[in-house]
Amino acid sequence: MTAAVARSSRGASSPTKPHDRSRLLTGPHLSPHEPAERHRVVNDAHVTNDSGSTGVDPSRVDGARTAGRPALDAEKTRALALIRGAQRFVLIGHMRPDGDVIGAQAAMCRVLQVMKKDVWVINPDPPEGRFEYLARDVRFGTYSGGELPPHDVTILLDFSEPSRTGAMEPALRAAKSRKVVVDHHIHHGDAWWDERFVDVSAAATGLLVARIARALDVELDAVAARGVFTSLVTDTGWFKYSNTDAETLTLAGELVARGVVPSDLFGAIYQSRSHHHPAYVGRLLSTLSYFADERLAVVDQPISDKADPNLVDSDEVLDILRSVKSVEVVVYLRELEKGGVKVSARSKSDYDVNALMRRFGGGGHKKASGATIEGALADVRARVVAAALEGFPPASAARANGGGRSQR
Repeated sequence: MTAAVARSSRGASSPTKPHDRSRLLTGPHLSPHEPAERHRVVNDAHVTNDSGSTGVDPSRVDGARTAGRPALDAEKTRALALIRGAQRFVLIGHMRPDGDVIGAQAAMCRVLQVMKKDVWVINPDPPEGRFEYLARDVRFGTYSGGELPPHDVTILLDFSEPSRTGAMEPALRAAKSRKVVVDHHIHHGDAWWDERFVDVSAAATGLLVARIARALDVELDAVAARGVFTSLVTDTGWFKYSNTDAETLTLAGELVARGVVPSDLFGAIYQSRSHHHPAYVGRLLSTLSYFADERLAVVDQPISDKADPNLVDSDEVLDILRSVKSVEVVVYLRELEKGGVKVSARSKSDYDVNALMRRFGGGGHKKASGATIEGALADVRARVVAAALEGFPPASAARANGGGRSQR
């Protein structure tokens, strides 16, 4: 019998106790997060966990603050019923899990623990080191082959297409478990899941987890609160993107009121880079080219650039480019070691980058989307730029100066 080998982001071999971070999660003995036994409600708005720290209860707030939250429809109600009735869960995120994935998984894991469920968190890739403050309390396993642990329900967080799990896709599809999608992205294609809790207008998947917790009458503890806050800030650019709405800010305020320290999380996420980081950002920006009257900005990272790609978050470079007044759309192309090119596209106008990336088999949101495209970097770059220019008025697209105006 084969089994998924999930290596912890923190640890070593053999079965682990629920909070033993010094060992590896491995093989058929891979142990889940066991149900939380020591949480107790201390009043209508707080919960105390093992360490005595105070958590969050976004479900017990007054009507004025909940007025903007959408009512549950039949589809979401069915998803909640499935979650409530099952015992064993595997939480899965997409390849190269970002802050929304890691934050949503951390929060969902803790919510299920409070409900005395068994939980495994397994991703195609390990979390980035900057999310260590969540990995200290939630065991993030990394898939390395075989079957998934025996479980009743698989919850897919922040994606809906199995292909986004890479080598993990066959195991995901082969699992006999019921599948629940919790996501805020537009899905293209057939509905293959059993149930889903989806709202494409939500700022982050972590926000949906907070709604789920509220509907299940489960209070967010301190770790779950940090997870939800992580989702919110990483997917809204620390509340500066257009997906920031009243519900997002209200929930963030509740989390802060209950003990989340924004400056601590900002430091961990954005101010913990190595001393190589500024130079690496500079090298990326040196590849900048403008097109369409400087309304389209493009940077690329060839595989020959031996710098560690994890030295920079793509959104960091994209934000710098979006700061240029004339720029409406930015595209970042990164050549992959295994072949192909990872493309990230962002818009600060009505330009639909989701439609652009769908042409290459990708997708996401209207203002933030991406794709992985087969081919050499130069060829992919030319194809993406040509497709992007089609979305601009003919006059400005025609003034793209052939190959664009390079800043190199």
